[in-house]
Amino acid sequence: MQNRWLRGLLTIVFVVLVVSVLMEFFNAPAQQVSQAPYSTLVQSIAKHQVARATVDPASYNVDWVTTSGKHYVTVYAPGSTDALSNKLNSAHADVTVEKPAGSGLWLTILGDVLPLVIVVAMVFFLMRQTQGGNRMMSFGRSQARLIADNQPRVTFKDVAGVEEEKQELEEVVDFLRNPKRYLEMGARIPKGILLFGPPGTGKTLLARAVAGEAGVPFFSESGSGFVEMFVGVGASRVRDLFEQAKKNAPCIVFIDELDAVGRMRGAGYGGGNDEREQTLNQLLVEMDGFGVNEGIILMAATNRPDVLDPALLRPGRFDRQIVVHPPDLAGREQILGVHAKNKPLADDVDFGTIAKRTPGFTGADLANLANEAALLAARNRQRRITMENFIEAAERVMAGPQKKTRVISAFEKRVVAFHESGHTLVGMLVPHGDPIHKVTIIPRGMAMGYTMPVPDEDRYRITREQFLDKVAMSLGGRAAEQIVFGEISTGASDDLEKSTKMVRQMIMEYGMSEELGPLTYGRSQGAVFLGRDLMRSRDYSDEVASKIDRAIRHIVMEQYERARTLLLQHRYTLNRLALALMEKETLESDELRAILNATT
Repeated sequence: MQNRWLRGLLTIVFVVLVVSVLMEFFNAPAQQVSQAPYSTLVQSIAKHQVARATVDPASYNVDWVTTSGKHYVTVYAPGSTDALSNKLNSAHADVTVEKPAGSGLWLTILGDVLPLVIVVAMVFFLMRQTQGGNRMMSFGRSQARLIADNQPRVTFKDVAGVEEEKQELEEVVDFLRNPKRYLEMGARIPKGILLFGPPGTGKTLLARAVAGEAGVPFFSESGSGFVEMFVGVGASRVRDLFEQAKKNAPCIVFIDELDAVGRMRGAGYGGGNDEREQTLNQLLVEMDGFGVNEGIILMAATNRPDVLDPALLRPGRFDRQIVVHPPDLAGREQILGVHAKNKPLADDVDFGTIAKRTPGFTGADLANLANEAALLAARNRQRRITMENFIEAAERVMAGPQKKTRVISAFEKRVVAFHESGHTLVGMLVPHGDPIHKVTIIPRGMAMGYTMPVPDEDRYRITREQFLDKVAMSLGGRAAEQIVFGEISTGASDDLEKSTKMVRQMIMEYGMSEELGPLTYGRSQGAVFLGRDLMRSRDYSDEVASKIDRAIRHIVMEQYERARTLLLQHRYTLNRLALALMEKETLESDELRAILNATT
C-alpha cells in the first residue's frame, strides 16, 4: 500500500514538472536579439535612446533595449564596467549590473539542473516499478521462483488419491537424499520426469511434494514465462534458470504447462525459426548437457502430451512419464479428508457417501467442493459443516446454484416434471442403468431440472449394452413429453446432443457397429492441435461416411423407441413420479424406489 501511494505521489510530481517546463518553454517571449557594435551603443546613449540595460562584468556583455523596443547585445572593453554604467545612468536608462560569480552561480546552476535531475530520477524509478523491481535490462534473467528451506513445504502426506504416482516418485526422493548409493551401483536416475493428465489432478502438487520430501531447493516456472516478444529472451532465460539450478544442486526444476514452450517444431504457419522454437531448442540442449553427478532433476507437467515435440520425450530427456489420473472412489475419500482437515465438521459428515456422489471429480474439484461447503455453512451462520452442506456444494459444483426465485408457469413445471420422470424411470428400468440418487425440478444453472445417476463403483470400461442403456435413459425425457403431451419441446436439446455423441463414439472409436464392424474411423475426439491437424483429411470414403450416418441414426431411433415402449408399459409409474415431483420438487433415491416398488 505504501509503495502504491509513493508511486502515485511521484507520478503527480513528475507530471507537474513536465507541464511547468513545457509552459515555460511555450510562454517564453519570442524576442529577436541582435549583435550590435559598441559604437552603436554609445550613439544610442548619447541620443537617450536606451531604455534599460544589463551589464555582465563576467562576460563583458551588455544586454540593452532601445526606447523603440529593439533588443541588442554588445561586447565592451574589459575594465570599463563602471564608466559604461555611469554613461547609462546619465542617459536616464534603467541599468542593472550582474553580481560577480560566486554563490549566485551555484543557485543558478541548481535552478536550471535540479528539475532535469528530478525528472530523470523519476523516469528511472517508474521504469523499475513497471518491471516489477527488476533492472531495465534484465529481460534475459529467469523469473523462476525458488522455494527456500525456511518456507512451508509440501510433503507426500499432503497429497492423497495418487498412491501409485507417489510410489513412482519415491525413488527420485531417495536418490536426492542418498545419491552415492545409486552411483556406486552404476544406476542413473531419470533426468526428466513428465507428469501428464487432466487438469486439476494434482500434478503441480506432486512435484512440490517431491521437493519437500527430498529437502532440496525447488525452482518453479511456468512454460509461458520463457516466451517473450523479444527474440532470444526465452533461450536466455532457459540458460539462466539452469545456471541457477547448478549453483543450488542437488535441486528440482519444475516447469508447469510445458506445452506452452514444448510444442512440436515445424507445426506453425510462419516457418520454424521463431522465438518459441529457439526457446525449445535451448531447453533440449540444457537437458542433454546434464552430467551424472550434477544432481539436477527436471520435472514438468502438462495436460496436452500429444502436442509435445518428440525430442523432449526421448530417453535421456524426459525418461519417465507418469500419468496422473483422476482419483478413484477411495482416492476421493482421502482427498476430502485432506481438504477438510482444518474445518469444523458435524458428526453426520460421511466422506464415503460424498465420494460416491462425485464420480469423475479431480482433486481440484474436491478442494472446491470442500470450500463451497464451508462457505454455505458460514452463510447460514452454522457452527459446523454438515452433510447437507457437502451435498448441496457437490450439486453446486456439478450443475450450478439453485434458481428458486425463477418463476415458471404451472404448465411448464408439469412438462419439466414429466421430462425428468422419463429420464428417471427409464434409468431405473434398463438392466445396466446407474442407480438414481436424486431427481429435481428446481432449476440449477442453465437446466430447468436434472436427474442424478451415480454409479456404485468406478468404471474404467463400458460395454455396448451399457452404452445403449445410457442412450435410452438420455432419450427418456423427450419420449415422456411426446407420450404425455403429444408434442416435443426444446428441453431435450442437451439430451439429443449427448446421446448422438455417445453413439458416434460407439461406432467411430470403439467399433461397436454391426454394419461397419470392429474398425475405427477418423481421428480421436480429443482436442485439436491446429498446426498438426489442419491439413489432415479423414481416412474414410464418402460411402463409409453415409454408412456411419445411417448407423448413428438407426441406433438413436432404436433406443428412442425402446425408451418410449418402457414408458408406455409403466405409464402409471410415470404419472406417480411426475405428481410426486410437482408436489415435493425433489425426490431422493429411497423415495424413488418406494414409488417404483409400489407400482410394479
